[in-house]
Amino acid sequence: MAQPRLAELSKQVDRNLVVEVARTVLDDLRVRITGQVATAVLAEISPVACDPASLEERITALVERILARSLLPVINATGVILHTNLGRAPLPESVAEEFRLTATQYSNLEYDLEAGARGKRDVHTAEMLTRLTGAEAAIVVNNCAAAVLVTLAAIARGGEVIVSRGELIEIGDGFRIPEIMEQSGALL
Repeated sequence: MAQPRLAELSKQVDRNLVVEVARTVLDDLRVRITGQVATAVLAEISPVACDPASLEERITALVERILARSLLPVINATGVILHTNLGRAPLPESVAEEFRLTATQYSNLEYDLEAGARGKRDVHTAEMLTRLTGAEAAIVVNNCAAAVLVTLAAIARGGEVIVSRGELIEIGDGFRIPEIMEQSGALL
């Protein structure tokens, strides 16, 4: 940790992360020296070298890899306009800017400014959505599984819902339609 690059790195990022990675690199080196199988996370970085500069380089490279940005811009050349694996529809710049303005400061997300007390977070979208759709009420959820769950719980709890076998699928991150239906109280 006294090596110049590691000392500097510890000032820029969480020192505990640098220490953890240094221990991992040293453990990997011990394993390699004793002839055991190397850990997969370090096997791809570089060949074994015991000099301080090489160890420092391996530690720095692994810390940088851990902290690297994982969500990257891509070009959607799939032919699917709203591709679920590519983040669906990009936001217009004006909307992204509004998000940025709100997300970089405190807001009245769950605070009623008029009442001076705790409020409800869905009021910000509910009024707009009810005006646009003519619905009695509205709620915003963050994924399709939640939308299906809320819808079924509201209109089909205790009742039968017919779903074709082809639609008994997984919708996003491991949510399965039969499980969502069961949770909602609807009968398949």
